Amino acid sequence: MRPDDWHLTEDVDEFLARAGEFLRSRPALHTTQLSVTEKLRTLGAAAYEGKFPVFGLLERGGEVEATFYRFPSRGMNVTSLTPEQADSLAARLTAMDRALPSITAGEETIAAFTEAWQRRTGATAASRVRLHLYRLGTLTPPDPHPEGRGRLVGEKDQEHLMQWCREFAADVEEDVTIDVATWANTRFAEKRYTYWEAPDGTPVSMAGVNPMVAGMARVDPVYTPAHLRGRGYGAAVTTEVSRAALKAGATDVVLYTNAANPTSNALYQRLGYVRLTDIAVHDFTYAAS
Repeated sequence: MRPDDWHLTEDVDEFLARAGEFLRSRPALHTTQLSVTEKLRTLGAAAYEGKFPVFGLLERGGEVEATFYRFPSRGMNVTSLTPEQADSLAARLTAMDRALPSITAGEETIAAFTEAWQRRTGATAASRVRLHLYRLGTLTPPDPHPEGRGRLVGEKDQEHLMQWCREFAADVEEDVTIDVATWANTRFAEKRYTYWEAPDGTPVSMAGVNPMVAGMARVDPVYTPAHLRGRGYGAAVTTEVSRAALKAGATDVVLYTNAANPTSNALYQRLGYVRLTDIAVHDFTYAAS
């Protein structure tokens, strides 16, 4: 396999024309790449502060075997690779950029690429986080079910919604500024949100859902303020948005969890989510020249 088998482009339409069928063939596994490319296709570079990523696709014999994307100065997200494919990608990238900050991929792909990248660049790798990717099987509402109801978040809720997104980002140690000026350029902006309200109308939990693409809808984020946790509100709002996604025609409803959080993992499994695969993020550091 040659490094030149990887085709690189910054044109999202060209990328999707060649790799779209491959990504849509397994929408649950390719959830992040589908969401990113759909956002760029519909909103353009303005959706990501005027920046387009570099897209890559591995194509041999007219068949796409793997893809990746990488925004400027940010890490790379890549689909499943064999060790041979990972080595060819590392060779392709070292020819143009030897300062890749990080990689997000399945654990076997992470291991294969990290070995090849370290061998070629001398980088040091450190694991940042492990994630579980879940796909909804049979939706099972919580029992007992908390009192209250779900309500779509509207424009009048914007300030409150941004506050909860800031709190969620702090909980997961995400470095992002969320306010009126920056909202449109955050990953939180394109989602449709639902509140779970107590009987008196007070919001007690929320869940967002990404726009559906290729029949896939991703639940993200799910947040309950710390002082309201343990009462079933998160389960109720997750059930609400999952049911709504199915009603809207989703064939794959997915979500990510932090592998180190046993509470959230147990919760989603009780609701009928089935673990599909594990995703990891590795950060690379480099010796001074």
